Amino acid sequence: MTKRSEPRPKNSTPKSKEETPMQMEQCGKIAREAGILLAATDGQLRNAGLLAIANALEENKEALAAANQVDMKRSQEENLGAPLLKRLTFDIAKINDVIQGIHSLMELTDPLGATKLSTELDEGLDLYKVTCPIGVIGVIFESRPDAFVQISTLCLKSGNAVLLKGGREALETNRLLAKIINQATASVGLPKDWLQNLETREDVTAMLALDHYIDLIIPRGSNSFVQYIMNNSNIPVMGHADGICHVYVHEDADLAQAVAIIVDSKTQYVAACNTLETLLVNEKIAAALLPQLKTALEAKNVHIKGDAATQAIIAVEAATEIDWKTEYLDYILSIKIVPDLNTAINHINTYGSGHTDVILTTTETTAQTFMTLVDSAGVFWNCSTRFSDGFRFGFGAEVGISTSKLHARGPVGLDGLLSYKYKLLGHGQCVADYASGKSQFTHVAKDSNCPI
Repeated sequence: MTKRSEPRPKNSTPKSKEETPMQMEQCGKIAREAGILLAATDGQLRNAGLLAIANALEENKEALAAANQVDMKRSQEENLGAPLLKRLTFDIAKINDVIQGIHSLMELTDPLGATKLSTELDEGLDLYKVTCPIGVIGVIFESRPDAFVQISTLCLKSGNAVLLKGGREALETNRLLAKIINQATASVGLPKDWLQNLETREDVTAMLALDHYIDLIIPRGSNSFVQYIMNNSNIPVMGHADGICHVYVHEDADLAQAVAIIVDSKTQYVAACNTLETLLVNEKIAAALLPQLKTALEAKNVHIKGDAATQAIIAVEAATEIDWKTEYLDYILSIKIVPDLNTAINHINTYGSGHTDVILTTTETTAQTFMTLVDSAGVFWNCSTRFSDGFRFGFGAEVGISTSKLHARGPVGLDGLLSYKYKLLGHGQCVADYASGKSQFTHVAKDSNCPI
């Protein structure tokens, strides 16, 4: 989740205030029409579209890698930070990964048309709650071309049209990806232009006004960015804000295991939103753990900051109040020593972002207390924060990680891109008969799928 501003790409043409809204109005209209048609497709056709995308990516590997090199070169010249350059990379290995992810997504059960509730209101009057797409989704995300593919394929699998605005650093890569994906899906008979690629901040501003076409916006970025989107649109927003993730090491933790998990949480992919940012250590284990941990982290080039108690044990830079509120997305870790479990929980609930928090302990009851009281989308016991991921959860990748509590929470995969409708199948029944007492509701739960 980059916090960088998005200056206009050097090769983009400025759009007038009149031109952009008109273009976006048309984009919204096209997306709405495509979304209606997409919702009516069956799972077999949508899977055929996914397969066509995977094959097209395979055939265009070299072209995609070349386009990405253009983006990488421009971003290096503009002094984009190393962690963000890593996220921008879309080489052959990354392309192979997203192709594998598409094949995994194809294996998942069709999420549409699933009956979630079946009730006989009366004889011959049957109510069904059935899953359906949300409709048109706008996603604003960071400079990750692999996210472009993951988001678009999840939307296709779930029957949603999508407007995508990636980071401007990935301009050339995303432009080619949009072309490849649209051509591939059109070739199997899916609606044209169900996916649309936005390229400027002006596009985003115009998109926020399209509440009559767009059903949901998913912004991935800083907390201030998400708040800006919420404050400037009437469209429902699924917030994916800061990832200030914690690991708390309890007094009875296994030291070797703790070091391995902390190092993985911090360094396995440092630019991710599920990376460890603040480590909390019980004072009873700090002296034994911190020297070992310092050696392991410095071997990975991690810069450590610590409170006064930490500095009394290992030589590190002083941490300040700001550090507890910071998502570094870099090789930086802040450490705080705490007296007990409750202090750790209070710190997390005060400074955390509700993303992912971990406890390392050998006692189940301690873990249970932590996992019950920590108010986050992901609460883990004795494992890395980096497991907080839609692909690793088996969701077929993710469009983001929601830190809100309504509709979807945590990694947002297929289920988070669904709504539902109530289908009532009758045989001429009228409410007047029930109001008068002539007919009576039975409200009998059934175990059957909606026939239509």
